[in-house]
Amino acid sequence: MDTALIIEWIVKSLILIIALLVGFMYLTLYERKALARIQVRIGPNRAGPRGWFQPMADGLKLVFKEELIPANSYKLIFILAPIVTVVPALIILAVVPWGDTVTLFGREISLSVSNLNIGILYITAIASISIYGIVLAGWSSNNKYAMLGGIRSSAQMISYELALGLGFIGPMMLANSMNVNNIVLAQKPIWFVVYQPIGALIFWIATLAEVNRAPFDMPEAEQELTAGYHTEYSGLKFALFFMAEYIKMIAVSAIAASLFFGGYLGPFVYQFPWLGPFYLLLKVVILLFGMIWVRATLPRIRYDRLMAFGWKVLFPLALANIFLTAVGISLNMLWLISIMTIIAFLLVVFLLRKELVRR
Repeated sequence: MDTALIIEWIVKSLILIIALLVGFMYLTLYERKALARIQVRIGPNRAGPRGWFQPMADGLKLVFKEELIPANSYKLIFILAPIVTVVPALIILAVVPWGDTVTLFGREISLSVSNLNIGILYITAIASISIYGIVLAGWSSNNKYAMLGGIRSSAQMISYELALGLGFIGPMMLANSMNVNNIVLAQKPIWFVVYQPIGALIFWIATLAEVNRAPFDMPEAEQELTAGYHTEYSGLKFALFFMAEYIKMIAVSAIAASLFFGGYLGPFVYQFPWLGPFYLLLKVVILLFGMIWVRATLPRIRYDRLMAFGWKVLFPLALANIFLTAVGISLNMLWLISIMTIIAFLLVVFLLRKELVRR
């Protein structure tokens, strides 16, 4: 195998991992500042100028905190669970392109770690692994509250993974490819969110549930389960769960931007290839703000309503979206897809509104 190619893979992998780790640090500051602005308060402003060193202060605090392992826990699984949770978050973006190919040191270098033809299959496979870390964390703690948090998390994530998986199919059908780069390039004239407005909405809501973000943060509902599956964790092990959640926020935002919002495409991106990563980063920041805004606005959903919403609203709506997308492609009338999916969305909401309100 070409030695230069192996070095290229290693360098791109290291750059991606370092970018995600730095992004995790400052996403915490971004969230706290945005929440403070929405809630009309100040937010972090003491550690460094305008609070810019706050993530480092939080990291140092967790490093020096005492790490406790419960005496009756299953110690090996207890230690491995945070690692199993955080590793998928770090590697899931390997197939997401951050720009067009660039020429460097006389080589054509793709701005993605790997350009897989089955990129969507890779994303869905990796996304389903992190649930094991959460379930094993609750079980290995040998704590009833942590165990309940792990069980509720597995039920929630499996339920919403169905809608999430179906959300991938619309862009795949429109691009006629499972390659993420091909899906991005297929959006050169028009972003797929125009043809798939409800598909994008389903995908975004399902990702909120998948990363346990408010209002779907039932696995760690503090007032009910004393912090849920990570009750017994402290120090760096707790930091790994915290890190996994925020890195997954970045990852799902980058995937959503690539599937529905044109990815790295933007004005003059082919004349200046270095603009591609900046365009994608800008879209990721906007989608992250949407997640933060939802957290600041909506209260936590009651668990039975959360499950009913996943099975009775998102899942049938995702199936309807696929069917109508197939009809629109067959008739070669793509503009009809958005209209039909919006009508289907309103119909499903109307039919199920009384059921959800009654519960």
